[in-house]
Amino acid sequence: MTPQEPFDPRPLLAALPDLPGVYRMLADDGAVLYVGKARDLKKRVSSYFQKSDLSPRIAHMVARIHDIQTTVTRTEAEALLLENNLIKGLSPKYNILFRDDKSYPYLLLSGHAYPRLGFFRGTPDKKHRTFGPFPNSLAVRESIQILQKVFRLRTCEDTVFTNRSRPCLLHQIKRCSAPCVGAVSDTDYARDAVDAALFLSGRDNEVLEDLSKRMEAAAHAQRYEQAAVYRDQLQALSAVRASQFVESRSTQDADIIAGVLKGGLACVYLVMVRGGRNLGGRAFFPSHVENADLPAVLEAFVSQHYEGRAIPPTLFLNAEVDGLADWLSDHAGHRVSIVSQPREERRIWLEMALKNAELALSTREGLRENQSARLAALNEALGWEGIARIECFDVSHTMGEATVVSCVVFDQGSMQSSEYRRYNVSGITPGDDYAAMRDALLRRYGKLAAGEGKLPDLLLIDGGKGQLHMAMDVLSELGLGNLPMLGVAKGAARKPGMEQLFFPDEAEPLRLRPDHPGLHLIQQVRDEAHRFAITGHRARRGKTRTQSSLEGITGIGAKRRQKLLQTFGGLRGVVDAGVEELARVDGISHDLAERIYRELH
Repeated sequence: MTPQEPFDPRPLLAALPDLPGVYRMLADDGAVLYVGKARDLKKRVSSYFQKSDLSPRIAHMVARIHDIQTTVTRTEAEALLLENNLIKGLSPKYNILFRDDKSYPYLLLSGHAYPRLGFFRGTPDKKHRTFGPFPNSLAVRESIQILQKVFRLRTCEDTVFTNRSRPCLLHQIKRCSAPCVGAVSDTDYARDAVDAALFLSGRDNEVLEDLSKRMEAAAHAQRYEQAAVYRDQLQALSAVRASQFVESRSTQDADIIAGVLKGGLACVYLVMVRGGRNLGGRAFFPSHVENADLPAVLEAFVSQHYEGRAIPPTLFLNAEVDGLADWLSDHAGHRVSIVSQPREERRIWLEMALKNAELALSTREGLRENQSARLAALNEALGWEGIARIECFDVSHTMGEATVVSCVVFDQGSMQSSEYRRYNVSGITPGDDYAAMRDALLRRYGKLAAGEGKLPDLLLIDGGKGQLHMAMDVLSELGLGNLPMLGVAKGAARKPGMEQLFFPDEAEPLRLRPDHPGLHLIQQVRDEAHRFAITGHRARRGKTRTQSSLEGITGIGAKRRQKLLQTFGGLRGVVDAGVEELARVDGISHDLAERIYRELH
């Protein structure tokens, strides 16, 4: 079949079975336009060519279909799993897509004899206990701070804990009971660890009752200082309960999911409740939602979000979605209930999530309108049309040390952090920004010139005429000399609003007024490139200096250096260690320990 021939679906539709499965709509070039699942393949696929009330988005997709491929499955739940895997792998243009974020963070209580609290992502070791997941890292760290105040458990790494000879600052500010130096008995610390685990499991009442009994016993035995400690723990725990709990009489685990659609945008807000406690929530903004309905958005979110993740026994959704409960139950290995019309307190949970979704979408809509206005103003000021995707480069180093070049991307009305790139530069004269920029541009646009990726509509170079001309030479070498570009240089006073914009073929720069929306967009993108370059440079410089500080000491080779860093948890720990502590490390004699101490102080 040639691309010019109209697609006749009738022979294919006649051969489709009345069975569950997945279908893929293909364009004339073989690109996958859409992936869908069906309880009955024949009925579902045929409906695309029989209905006259298709949404504009689906009608446009149907007009581009040149082939249909199907895969039969045993059940509709199995079809949903296959559909989700194909959507993630193929990213079809007409499917609702949610960004596949990193794994969710957990709070870890280690299996050490003196358990430590920590932040964790990934697959934990079975000897440790994990609690969560939490919607973001901030929620984990806030929980760790709460537990430190109430139970005073340690947060230091095991290597640091083993080598402590005196309490750290956390003990002095009453955030750790200092088991490293025996400031708390083994029994008391173990009990605090058990209480922390009970608290994280939602069994707060047991913890409160136990603390009350211990406080009364200590007071009765005239151990008033210890009774005061228990009293402080009770007060702190009560305050935490007041601020952290969803109004709940149960200790159930549940996820509350509310979606809202408005003006071609969609937002799904997820609230996580574990042990009756609200762990917080976060907003998700899918793409390809034009003319989609709410059940379709929620189905896409649930099927994509829970792939490879733990699923709580109950989900609360603000719309009914057929077939999801069976798929989730099969996927989770336990019964999963979906409730779309909850009552009493659970109704309040869902209303709260819906309100957050509406607020997040309103904020997003306002930001999009603001960015659209900025982008339109920039196009007008430059006299160009169609600028939507902007890439910006910046160089960062310290006197030529650890040079890093950043590339940030603005597209679809916002910064696209998943497309950012850093380029570590070596083999150039230290401090040669031109050579560093040339190296990064060749690496970036060499691939794009070969068709690997998407070219920007505008390239920003943080620098003046010199950097801009160098960038022009690089892109000309790659056959991309027609790519629109600007050099962005700070004015004589180096103040925001005084930027000069250099064009490739014009001698005089363009100066926009300080309150110009187009200039604000350039400043936003340029500042983000600057921030991203600096953070990368500092990380690279810190790693280099950590290694070089010990490399210069006679008698310290790679193995001893690694052993020292592992034992003390990094260079800072080595610097803080005394001679006797250094000498206890395998392979470090007393004389060598004295030499290390002298070199580092």
